[in-house]
Formats: sequence, C-alpha cells, structure tokens
Amino acid sequence: MNALFPPRTAIASTTPQAVREALRAGHEIALLDVREEAPFAAGHPLFAVNLPLGRIEERVAALIPRKNVPVVVYDAGEDLAPRAAELLTELGYSAVSLLQGGLEGWRQSGGEVFIDVNVPSKAFGELVEHVRHTPSLPAEDVHERLRRNEDLVILDARRFSEYTTMSIPQGRSVPGAELALRVRDLAPSPTTTVIVNCAGRTRSLIGAQSLVNAGIPNPVYALRNGTIGWTLAGFELDHGATRTAGAPTAANHEQARRSALALALATGVQSITPQALGDLVADTTRTLYQLDVRSPAEYEAGHLAGFRSAPGGQLIQATDEWVAVRHATLVLTDTDGVRARMTAHWLRQLGWRHVHVLDDWGDLPRTNGAEPAALPRALAPAPELAPQALAAALATPHPPLLIDLASSPDFAKAHIPGAFFLTPSVLSLPPSAWPAPLREAHDIVLTSPDGVAARIASATLKTQARHARVLAGGTQGWQAEGLPVEKHLAEERLLSPPLDVYKRPYEGTDNAAAAMQAYLDWEFGLVAQLERDGTHGFAVYTPGQPLAEPGGA
Repeated sequence: MNALFPPRTAIASTTPQAVREALRAGHEIALLDVREEAPFAAGHPLFAVNLPLGRIEERVAALIPRKNVPVVVYDAGEDLAPRAAELLTELGYSAVSLLQGGLEGWRQSGGEVFIDVNVPSKAFGELVEHVRHTPSLPAEDVHERLRRNEDLVILDARRFSEYTTMSIPQGRSVPGAELALRVRDLAPSPTTTVIVNCAGRTRSLIGAQSLVNAGIPNPVYALRNGTIGWTLAGFELDHGATRTAGAPTAANHEQARRSALALALATGVQSITPQALGDLVADTTRTLYQLDVRSPAEYEAGHLAGFRSAPGGQLIQATDEWVAVRHATLVLTDTDGVRARMTAHWLRQLGWRHVHVLDDWGDLPRTNGAEPAALPRALAPAPELAPQALAAALATPHPPLLIDLASSPDFAKAHIPGAFFLTPSVLSLPPSAWPAPLREAHDIVLTSPDGVAARIASATLKTQARHARVLAGGTQGWQAEGLPVEKHLAEERLLSPPLDVYKRPYEGTDNAAAAMQAYLDWEFGLVAQLERDGTHGFAVYTPGQPLAEPGGA
C-alpha cells in the first residue's frame, strides 16, 4: 500500500499536492469526479475520471477492481463527494478520501484544470503530432483529390456507429485498432494514398501515426480536423454509409504481425503467458485490468473469462472509460497478434508502465455473449412488475410514477410512453431536494435499459423510507414483449436536467460551426496545458530512441 494513502476507518482528506506527487511518482491512484458529465466537462484535473454519484454502484467495480487502492473523491461544492465517499466505503473500498478543497482547492493549489472529456487521450494526440509531425491534409486538398478520382483510400478510425451517422464520401469504417491489421489489403499498391479521419483530430492523428509507425510503404495522411474540418470547409458528408473492411490475407496478416511485434518490443510492451496472468490475477497489491481489444462482435462470439470488451481504438481515445486507476497494470488480448500490440504500444506512450499482451490463450476458460455487469455487491431484492402488468397500470386513471434511469441519449432513443427521465444521483439527495412529482408520489415504478440501475435505485429509495417497484427486465424487457416506446427528450418528461451527458461538438449532425471551431481551437492549445500540468508522464515514441519511463515507483 502506498504510504501516501494509508487505509482509514473514517473519511479523511488528501491534498491536491499529494495527488500530484502520486501521479508523478507512478503510484496507483484513482481520482474521481462525482458530478454529472456536463459539469465535469466544464473543468477538471487531467486524470480525473467522471463517475457520477448515482452511477457509482453500477460502474465502480469495473473501473476500480481493487478495493484497497487509494481513491480520492471530489466535486465543486455540491456536497456530492462526501456522499460518494460514504457509499464507496460501504461498498468495501478501504482507502477513500476527499480531495481537500474540492475542485477549487485543486485550482488554488496550482493544479491545471482541463475542459471537455477524454482529455488525456486528446492531449496526447496533439503531443504526438507536435513531436512526430504527423502528416495531414486539409479538407480542401482531399476534396480535390476525390474530384480528380486519384488513387486513394479514406479510412474512418471511429466506431462504426459514429461512421454510419456521418462520414467522408468514399470513406470506409476501419476502427483505430484495425488499421494496421487491414490497411495492406485495402491499399495493396504502395502508391495508393491512405487518408485516416475521425470527427476531430485525435483518432485521425493516432490512426495515421499508427500506420507510419507500422511501416506501411504508402503515403499516409490524417484528414486535418476530421469531419469537423470537412464541414467547416463547406463540403457535404455522407450519412448511413456501411462500408467496412474484410479479413486480411495470410501474407498481409503476417507482415502486420511482425511490424506490431517490433513496435511492441521497441516501446517496452511485455508479452505474458497464461501462468503469469494467473499470478497477476492473484496479486492483491496491484490493480489489474484485463481488456479484449477486438471488435465487440468478435468479443461476443467468444472471449476469455474475466476480460472486458475494450476495442483498441476507443481504448486509446477514451482510456478513462475503462480504467480509473492511474498506473495500474493492463493486460490486452486479441487473436491475431496485431491489435493488442498496436494498442499496447500507444498505452506505453500514454504513460502506462505495466502493459502486457496475452496472445496465447492456452487452456484459460472461455465464454461468449455480451460483457456481464460487474457489481461490487449483490443486487438487493426488489418487488418487480411484469411488463404487461405495468402496461395495464399505466392505462388506469391513476397510473404509477414511472421513472426511467437511462442516460439521456438512451432515454431519447427509446422510453416507455409516460416515463419520466431522472438522473440517479438525485435519489441520493434528501427528499426535500427531489423534484415535486417524486416527493409527492405514492406509487413509484423504476426502470432502466437492463434493469440494473433500477434495482440499485430501489435500494437507495429504501434508505429514504420510500418503496418502489422495478420493471422486470427493464426497458429491454418491455421492448422484448413488443410493447411500444417513444423516441424524444421532451421538456415535460424531465424530472432533472439532462446534465448526465456532455454534448460533444464533434458528434451528431446538428453542431454549430462556431462550436466546432471553438473545439478545434481548444485542441490546438492542449500541448501547452500539458506542459503546465506536469503530471502526465507521456513519452512519444521516436524510432531508434528508447522510450522514457514515466514516474518513479
């Protein structure tokens, strides 16, 4: 156990200086911002991970798998952090403390404050371009090349769902970790120009630099500023495209595997045997994350037990969505010897000292299907209501108050007619702070996409002497029975403001040009912010030079 953060029987405080010292020294630490995502995006420390109070029990076991790791919690004066610290302690986390002074204390102590989300990855992408001078082309140049029907391929490094929403004409979906595995078959001639794009900058830059690092002979460029730059230049995007990449040929697969292995060795990525993995799993003094970097479809078709699905491109773009403990140990796996090593060589540059690749599954247990929910304790029993029974109850003159605890985007995609949106954090507040319909309700039914958040919320309401029934199977169970849903986020259905999700200027099709330009301007300034922050530990790989090790311990 790190001496800076000894276990405590009562909630104590940790200074911002001690947090920064731990980050610089390479000690394990999790810094949690327990506000909703929108206020989090308005300002936070570089390595803060957003885990809203109302989602802690639902998400913390996956984000922080070791319960005796130092966890520092903060808010911006909303009185959420003490409640979060108490809940974490109740869930068995034994080294929980409050950040002294909260966010303002961090700022006043000289700590740098960053806006937006997934900032470590975005700042790193800017640093990579700054150090490696990653080649890029402006939208006008690419548009003209397309008009002239030049020999080029455009590879979209985002998730398929983002690609199909909007894409560059003729673009093909090849998520980031797939690029080095599949590019040689998509551009078999070494004279074919390869252009990598995302919505903004990070995945374009990292994707293009991945191909440069992998040594493909083609001219490679990032599309400067991605679909944002394309839109700001006045060009039209495609919508609903479905072009993807096929399987690599054996010869190209082997070439990609050799290149990825060389990069892994050059950046200090360690291979690991099934036996050594077992030793890591048994080690209670280190935090371990086991991540399968293949596509979600491959993961569901069959994966190692205990591994979470973390597609490699997204893992680099949004590491904090899977890993909350800075300086933890990461084990990545795939079935091709390419994607895990390409991802791992970037994680090493992102300051993760202990990164391993497992490509020999041996006799390790395997399973299939979607990733199971990871919960820190068993769900408490709750009275359930079947979908058909709820439908009948909603049709009566005095229907129950139906509260949906989905994220606001999920609520907008599909919710039960008559349901009200509520962020779960509200239920942890005193009843006097609840919205009037909830305070006054005598018959409450809770739902969420799979029912897990609803079960957790039911137990929270019991602590306030309020009882609620839970929709069996959640909203997914309702839909499975063919019952109708609505698709909107109407003001009259909101019991709390939808602050749970920050509106990204690079997602969707309705973004204002001013917001997109402001986002690009912010990204350009991230390298200077990194220099002022001083805790990042990033080290960009340059061929022929050893990779600097972050931290001391």
